[in-house]
Amino acid sequence: MADNITLSAAVRQNLLTLQTTADLMSGVQNKLATGLKVNSALDNPNSFFTASGLSSRANDLSTLLDDMGQSLQTLKAADEGIQTITDLVETAKAKANQALQTQSQYERKTYTAQYNNLLKQIEDVAKDSSYKGKNLLGGDGNDLTTIFNEDATSKLKISAVDYTDAALSTGLNLSDLAEGQGGATSFQLEGGKNSFVLKESTNGPTLNSSSLLASNMGLSTTNTITFFDTAGYSTTSQIGAYDFAVTAGATVQDLIDHIDGIAGVRAEFDEATGELTVISNDDLYISSSASTTGQLTAVNATAFTTLTTPLSGSGSYAVGDVITLTDGNNYELGSLEIEDDTTIEDLKDFLNDFNGVTASFNTTTGKLALTSETDLGLTSTNTDFNAVDFTADADGVTIAALSDSGFATDNAINKVVDRLNNALSNLRSQASEFGTNLSTVEIRQDYTKSLINTLQEGAGKLTLADTNEEGANLLALQTRQQLASTSLSFASQADQTVLSLF
Repeated sequence: MADNITLSAAVRQNLLTLQTTADLMSGVQNKLATGLKVNSALDNPNSFFTASGLSSRANDLSTLLDDMGQSLQTLKAADEGIQTITDLVETAKAKANQALQTQSQYERKTYTAQYNNLLKQIEDVAKDSSYKGKNLLGGDGNDLTTIFNEDATSKLKISAVDYTDAALSTGLNLSDLAEGQGGATSFQLEGGKNSFVLKESTNGPTLNSSSLLASNMGLSTTNTITFFDTAGYSTTSQIGAYDFAVTAGATVQDLIDHIDGIAGVRAEFDEATGELTVISNDDLYISSSASTTGQLTAVNATAFTTLTTPLSGSGSYAVGDVITLTDGNNYELGSLEIEDDTTIEDLKDFLNDFNGVTASFNTTTGKLALTSETDLGLTSTNTDFNAVDFTADADGVTIAALSDSGFATDNAINKVVDRLNNALSNLRSQASEFGTNLSTVEIRQDYTKSLINTLQEGAGKLTLADTNEEGANLLALQTRQQLASTSLSFASQADQTVLSLF
């Protein structure tokens, strides 16, 4: 008995039609499900491999596109750094111009320190302008290369600059300025005074400033008044050429003027009482050849030991003197006028009122110590100010700072301003270069995006299915399937008619 089932030709033809329709429906459904009309090389070898090549290139360019995006961020970080550094350099220039507006060395020294702090900030900003470990403001080892195509034949190399050290001549060329180092000195505050009365006799009338000196008791035109710095009255202790001859026409005023002419010594005369007071910085002895002992008066000078001591007790200070404090640029800090009650403490407080100046008084030695952060000069209208050993001190009290600040002179400031202008020009040029590079990368990025889209579009045209068409095909196949099923039913009914004979 045969195992094969025999179908009529009509049934077999309808079954074949249904099978074919089912295969076609499966293909259409696959296209609709995947969206591709070419899913493998079996579908269409030429289209499949061509589209695969286009897609691969698009993927490669997509990877490069990501790298371009990172390059853009690195450039943006550098550009933001340059903008901030530019602001700091402009601030530093403003500091230099502020220094030009004042002659005060202390203020200029302060501006110098602020300038140096700005340079430190510039270097810090440069160091912080990195992105993912790449810093275009960091110098060697930070050059950036951006690749634009698959075989790296199209690329852009961006050279890094070094702003992390502002002093580099290849960078900003801005060096830290010397902030200056001050100095110190001290000067002695000492003195003494003594008085004697000029009169014609023991009980006689007193002299006035216009009286003849020879009329004084015990003096005559044959006498000489001599000045010594010790009580020995020897030629070795005689003070210079300060002999005063009591001539016939010499008056008391002439003697007063002569005493005032000795450095560090002054004379005060009371017209009403005839009292002549001699005030001296140092021990002073006045001798006359007419005197039995040879001594008219002696001034014993001692160091001042209290802050409340009046300054007028020294030959360096007289009522009406004006003491002026200036710095190395001859900039006047302030002045103090000596009055009857002006004390050492008043002088000390006056000096301490100024920035960068410190004064202290040693009550043991009578010395006033003075320190200053800049050059300093303390002068007086009194030519005997700070006279020592009967020698005048034409310069007064001076302090020469160990070193001046970088803004000490106008010339020095102008040189710094020139360097700052060059640095600004450098920054603007570099910002323009980075801006050009940034635009180039952005343009290439946009182009690559468009090219990737073109490649993907081309690949799609080779492989993508037309969903509208395939949808219509599926509907047609479904209709065909239904018709084939109906036809198969009719063919089967024809075979069943035979059974009605039995």
